[in-house]
Amino acid sequence: MDERQGSRAAGLRGRSEEVRGGPGAPVVVSVRDVSKRFTIRKDNSLKERVVTFGRAGRRHSEDFWALQGVDLEIPAGSTVGLIGPNGSGKSTLLKMIGGILEPTTGVVERRGRLAALIELGAGMHPDLTGRENVYLNASVLGIPRDEVDARFEAILQFSGIGDFIDTQVKFYSSGMYVRLAFAVAINTDPDVLLVDEVLAVGDEQFQKKCIDKIKEFQAQGRTIVLVSHSLGQVQELCDTAVVLHHGEVKYHGPAREAVQNFREILEGRRLAEAEAEDPDQDPTPGRVTDVDVRVPGREPQEIVRPGDPLRITVRYEHATPLDRWNAGFLIENSLGNLVYGTDTGRVEKVLSPLDGSATVRFDLDAVVFGNGPHFVHAFLSDERGEYIALRRDAARFVMEDDPTHLGTHRIPTLISEDHTA
Repeated sequence: MDERQGSRAAGLRGRSEEVRGGPGAPVVVSVRDVSKRFTIRKDNSLKERVVTFGRAGRRHSEDFWALQGVDLEIPAGSTVGLIGPNGSGKSTLLKMIGGILEPTTGVVERRGRLAALIELGAGMHPDLTGRENVYLNASVLGIPRDEVDARFEAILQFSGIGDFIDTQVKFYSSGMYVRLAFAVAINTDPDVLLVDEVLAVGDEQFQKKCIDKIKEFQAQGRTIVLVSHSLGQVQELCDTAVVLHHGEVKYHGPAREAVQNFREILEGRRLAEAEAEDPDQDPTPGRVTDVDVRVPGREPQEIVRPGDPLRITVRYEHATPLDRWNAGFLIENSLGNLVYGTDTGRVEKVLSPLDGSATVRFDLDAVVFGNGPHFVHAFLSDERGEYIALRRDAARFVMEDDPTHLGTHRIPTLISEDHTA
């Protein structure tokens, strides 16, 4: 293999404590100045190719760069998310980390045993049974047959496919494909686990099993690289995340900041599309200019105690008079889960026409959210509820911990006892 343009893997077999992570964890995946080019045929048919053969100036293909100049280091024991719009290069990068694709330029290096769940059916031979595919996948990873024998029952139990294990996989549903593939991947004792959006195929119960297993791997210090369109899932599971756009790394850092960066890309694209549809119209006629969150009667501070009232004050602007409009807000916790939100339309509060600017105040009585950071998004919408302007992460507050409760909400609870027979 050409070391300058290929992928080099070091120590793909066997596990060492060094690869398991810890203080000063070594880099287990290194991506250096990697680019990937695909050649796209422009001919619709063989006949067209023959008819136009030899014609000057006629190109039958064009180059498409899926990735350009990507640099990335992933330390042992970390969980990294890859996010970005469709076609941004997420799956291409994951496939190159997994050794399924070779970079056109640049180098990918890996350390430790690697297991990949890249795409539906990958690594499965359709004419073999589920049982035979288990052994086939394991042999590719260099796992001896006696080890697979010892783990086979665990694989079968996790997959939940029962007697279908002895059926050819070409007769499997997409969900059965994923369950078996994931069961094999996690039972090959990997140092690095690569997971693409395939988890979205399984049912809710199986997805929970997969998430629980990923968290178990994290506790064991294994390395995970995850592609997901679920931004809440990325914030919940990942230490850091990489934002890809047009094949380039736009951001790499803490998962929440990465998600915010990605949302800004999506918002910018939405505004660009709106302007392209009607270039004479201001794509942002309305704005949320200021958001203030505080406990009334207390000096401004970030900490909110359980049971405190909370006041959210939002200032809006609109370039043209707006007769009917709604003001609202959303509150998310640090995992990106919506814990509360409302707007004037929902509570049938009719606002005066917005001509220039206006301020709307929301007073919440005795907030009882779970402990930790919370983020406030404020929005301006039309009478149908369509967003005119949305300002994400406009304000932040931290709910103080209450040791008498667990979970994301606190509900007044009366406890009584009865010792009568």
